[in-house]
Amino acid sequence: MTPRPEASERIGTLLEALPYIREFHGRTVVIKYGGAAMTDPQLREEFARDVVLLKYVGLNPVVVHGGGPDITFYMERLGLPVEFVSGLRVSDRETVEIAKMVLVGKVNKDIVLRLNRHGQSAIGLCGDDGSLFRVARQPAPGGEDIGFVGRIERVDVDVLLHVAEDYIPVVASVGADREGHSYNVNADEAAGAVARALGAFKVIFLTDVIGWLADPHNPGTKIGQAGADEVEEALEGVTGGMRPKLEACLNAIHGGVTHAHILDGRVPHSMLLELFTDAGVGTKIHPAA
Repeated sequence: MTPRPEASERIGTLLEALPYIREFHGRTVVIKYGGAAMTDPQLREEFARDVVLLKYVGLNPVVVHGGGPDITFYMERLGLPVEFVSGLRVSDRETVEIAKMVLVGKVNKDIVLRLNRHGQSAIGLCGDDGSLFRVARQPAPGGEDIGFVGRIERVDVDVLLHVAEDYIPVVASVGADREGHSYNVNADEAAGAVARALGAFKVIFLTDVIGWLADPHNPGTKIGQAGADEVEEALEGVTGGMRPKLEACLNAIHGGVTHAHILDGRVPHSMLLELFTDAGVGTKIHPAA
């Protein structure tokens, strides 16, 4: 019996994925989870299934997440000001307290529960657990004081390696300095730092645009691939939330990560399409030639 056309197409997709699965088997992939993929109920389920699939086919996924919309929602409910500078949230002590409650107590556990439900055990962590992140105060790129926003100075990968042996680590982007003061940490920076410290094969950033755009107002200007040197040359002219993503990509690449990917998290399974198909769907950044 001749297979139906749709069946042949599915088989073709599996065969296309096979060499990628073989290449990536046993490798660590750090995934920065955020944007619409975190807020849309259907996309949340798709993301959990995709991460579980990565684990089942032999990759070692590590999820690093923010939760900006949730933090903003609760700040607005409490009548607190919401302000960003160069894509970084201005964070006084009240903001950091809310960020920790939302990220560690709510968002992190929601992600863990979904991963558990879809077939792989996960464990939630934050930068305080096992002194995973040691941070210092970070000014905005223009030198402005943005409060208790932390720059990661050190990632203690021992705790991650222990957890990743049997579980999917899910890391909330908060941390503390040597004196024990808590800081809000940009999730893009945290993902780049974790990928670098782990010597990850890839780091993936899920966002709400189709990739890095040469003209932020023109979706037709998506940059499919770029070398780290090209990103460095263009970085001064990049503003908003894309800047910390590109800076995190560079940090990871300069630390030995093979590729960094910026993907549209609004597209179901965009992570699988980027990893396991020939076409790719976002922006891939690689070391300079």
